[in-house]
Amino acid sequence: MTPPTPPSPDGPQDDPAGAVSSWPTGRLLSVAARLVESSWEEYLRTRGLTHAGLIALHVLSEDGPSPQRPLARRCKVTDQTMSRTVEGLRRAGYVHVAADQRDRRRMLVTPTADGLAVHEEALAAERSDPAVLRGLEDYETFRDQLLRLIGALGGAGTPPPLPPDPEPTGDPGLPGQPGGGTARS
Repeated sequence: MTPPTPPSPDGPQDDPAGAVSSWPTGRLLSVAARLVESSWEEYLRTRGLTHAGLIALHVLSEDGPSPQRPLARRCKVTDQTMSRTVEGLRRAGYVHVAADQRDRRRMLVTPTADGLAVHEEALAAERSDPAVLRGLEDYETFRDQLLRLIGALGGAGTPPPLPPDPEPTGDPGLPGQPGGGTARS
């Protein structure tokens, strides 16, 4: 007897025999996550956004203008990632960056009207645009089930905050630091 051909990792559209229904739930979640992420990234790309940019706009729309470092912490990304993200948003016209009037040493990131509009458009598309979530019939029930699953598996459902970015010490006695020593066995 010849063993069955394994299903395509690209998803059900390449699996006319219907073997996808026999996959374990974890594999289904993994494939679905990759496919949704891909369609979502394409949607965002056509609007000059990245996923990180959308998260930053979401935080800015909820909290208002923010210095870059607290914005990075709130978005749970490194300062370097937020720096690149803010620059992309600035070039697209979605944020304005200017000196904070209360502390001229800090730069304040403020969403523009276009940034707030593209954020609202993306929120609506997440729920209703067939290009983003093809085939999903009951968005709210699906979302509630995902939240329950994440809560059950991950506690409160939010990832822990990132540790602060390491600051190079320049101590010559520390391996891996600028001017640092070498590791000894």
